[in-house]
Amino acid sequence: MTTPFDLLLQRVYEIHDLQKAQAVLSWDREVNMPAAGMTARTQQMTTLNRLIHTMQTSPEMGELIENAAASLNGDDYDSFAASLIRFLRRDYEINTKLPPEFVARRTQISAQANVAWKSAREQNDFAIFQPWLAQVVGLGQELADLYGYEDEKYDPLLDKFEQDARTADVRAVFNAVKAATVPLLRAIQERGQPVDSRILHQPYDIAQQQAFARYIAAAVGYDFNSGHLGTATHPFATSFSRHDARITTRWYSDFLNPSLFGTLHESGHAMYEQGTGEELARTPLARGASSGIHESQSRMIENNIGRSLGFWRVHFPQLQAHFPTALGAATVEDFYRAINKVQPSYIRVEADELTYNLHIILRFELEQALINGDLGAADVPAAWNDKMHELLGITPPTNREGCLQDIHWSRPSFGYFPTYALGNLYAAQFFEAAQAQNPTIREDLANGSPAAMLQWLRQNIHQHGRKFTPAELVQRATGQPLTHEPFVRYVTAKFGQIYGL
Repeated sequence: MTTPFDLLLQRVYEIHDLQKAQAVLSWDREVNMPAAGMTARTQQMTTLNRLIHTMQTSPEMGELIENAAASLNGDDYDSFAASLIRFLRRDYEINTKLPPEFVARRTQISAQANVAWKSAREQNDFAIFQPWLAQVVGLGQELADLYGYEDEKYDPLLDKFEQDARTADVRAVFNAVKAATVPLLRAIQERGQPVDSRILHQPYDIAQQQAFARYIAAAVGYDFNSGHLGTATHPFATSFSRHDARITTRWYSDFLNPSLFGTLHESGHAMYEQGTGEELARTPLARGASSGIHESQSRMIENNIGRSLGFWRVHFPQLQAHFPTALGAATVEDFYRAINKVQPSYIRVEADELTYNLHIILRFELEQALINGDLGAADVPAAWNDKMHELLGITPPTNREGCLQDIHWSRPSFGYFPTYALGNLYAAQFFEAAQAQNPTIREDLANGSPAAMLQWLRQNIHQHGRKFTPAELVQRATGQPLTHEPFVRYVTAKFGQIYGL
């Protein structure tokens, strides 16, 4: 007998499959598609977006959700069925606020803005992107109004990526992070022992980088039987199922960090998707709990594990074997200090652990100004440079190294950037809690093995997917709400040791 919940699942599976078909088109657009294919691809993705939105917001979908909820008669809160109903009810409420015309227009503008951003970045010409940025900001403002808000206009945009987060609360957390870490940065700059990172800026054969990237991704737990490594202008990860979670990175022939740590970072994202519970498959629960929780997994693999001394004691000989000329005479301690050098930089994705959050605070503050109408698109380059000087003490020499470096503002994803810094805080809190709960994790990590840590993540984070809100997941895994304190303890101990403070 087909139950009301079975009927709902059938519709959920159909919507999921269409969304994943669209994700494949998006992946191909970023990785393989020839430039001339953009017009047709935009049409294809617009059609899929319209179909998906129509199915998600139809009265029939609302009836399916409520009929299934009634038939469950109060399933356990932690169950798959109850969790799915909670998610779908909220998603339905949000999606029905968006007119189909807006959804189609957003897809079309975003696709064209993406092309303009790529051209502007390549040519270092902000004027190419400026009119499109103005349109994307307009979409963001319109989206905030459609969703509705009580306090700040930025709130509903932030909530879309980090459920129940509020701008004022995030602002307070970021101010606490800034107050705790900026003095450490100043101490490093003023009296820290010098760190030489020149070994990272040498000729590095790209074919060898690609070979090592596959090696190191597998070493941290990324399953290539269910994955793929590609190349993209802006590295990203995506998944079409838990058995097809793909990553990308980029390659520089004279700088090792982007490909190496880009690969580790995106592996963390993909491993989260590969670790979701099998019962969640083909439903929206088979994703990360939020953008911030998702980012915590990538930042943990990239930094807490991937920039640790124990990890490189095991894997540095293999890296030397790939690059004997560049690294043959270096010690693992030399490499460890080099990859952890603290130095304000222009590019967010290449920033060190200590200054990375300042890059996010910059974008967080500018996004609020854009959405509130206090900053116009034409004034973004100057505002960016002023904020960069204020927070990091440096000014980008070009817009390509400044306001044109990120893909995010070529689409109305305002509210996403703060989740990068939230991810750092979640990562530190999870990392500290895991070691307290299972002391063998610390010993294993000191010996270069992330296996026990990955097992803890599978059990406490990955398997649950989106069953719980970010706040619920953090409380369950660590026993307390989100706090910046574990991150401060982590960076203070690590960089205090490296710089002899």
